[in-house]
Amino acid sequence: MSLFWTILILLAVNAAAIAAMLLVRRRAPEGSYFKDGDRASGVFGVLAGGFAIFAGFIIFLAFTTYDQSRSGAEAEAITVIQQFESAELFPPAVRHRLTGQLVCYARSVVHREWPQMVAGKGGDTINPWGAALFQTLRVTDPRTATEQAAYGKYLDQRSDREKGRSDRLHGAEGIIPTSVWLVLILIAGVVFGFMLFFADSGEGVGAQAMLMGSAATVIVLTLAAINALNNPYRAGLGQIKPVAMQRSLRILDAERAIVNDRGPVPCDARGARVSS
Repeated sequence: MSLFWTILILLAVNAAAIAAMLLVRRRAPEGSYFKDGDRASGVFGVLAGGFAIFAGFIIFLAFTTYDQSRSGAEAEAITVIQQFESAELFPPAVRHRLTGQLVCYARSVVHREWPQMVAGKGGDTINPWGAALFQTLRVTDPRTATEQAAYGKYLDQRSDREKGRSDRLHGAEGIIPTSVWLVLILIAGVVFGFMLFFADSGEGVGAQAMLMGSAATVIVLTLAAINALNNPYRAGLGQIKPVAMQRSLRILDAERAIVNDRGPVPCDARGARVSS
């Protein structure tokens, strides 16, 4: 969720909550609807504490997935560079094909997979260049000790790349189920409803507005933070962007120039296959 929409929702909820409090305040008795304020405060502490503890566990879970997605994207990007360097030690018959397909893989991640993740999709798709790389690997016949060592290392790096990709895609569709969101919203509604019974005609309008507005702000911002962590690729503050893979693409271009790899790349600038 963007910062604009977060602020807009925060203002709307605050306006509605404060308006409800002031409306109830008109007919509220002095000292609020509770005759025993200490007991009511204790009950409110249980409600607010329950919401805080439950939301805290959800934030921890969501942040763990958020961090896993970010780390996976970085690990995948680094492994692509390592695979490129290993592929340079392969037999000449497949060397340029592999390096070109790795460049296409990186371009496809940035320009094709990332927009799908921003839309909350992509978790059950495969990267076509990952399959192409595997097909090329199947026809590779390493003969020298150097080629065989590079082949074994490349297989390990391929596993690391797939692991990084899996971690990156894990957070694309969100991990907090609808039932948990319903519980969070229900508890927040109970807290708001309980707050209305603290309406006190003997208190000033400003004090009553602050009482309700501060509680509404904390709850809305907590839910907004959970939503942001649950959707790490959606536009907004904290959005994970393909910075690591874009950096890898720049490094790949530099390394191709260093090793004088001028062979054609089998894709366009966005990672789409071009006819040979």
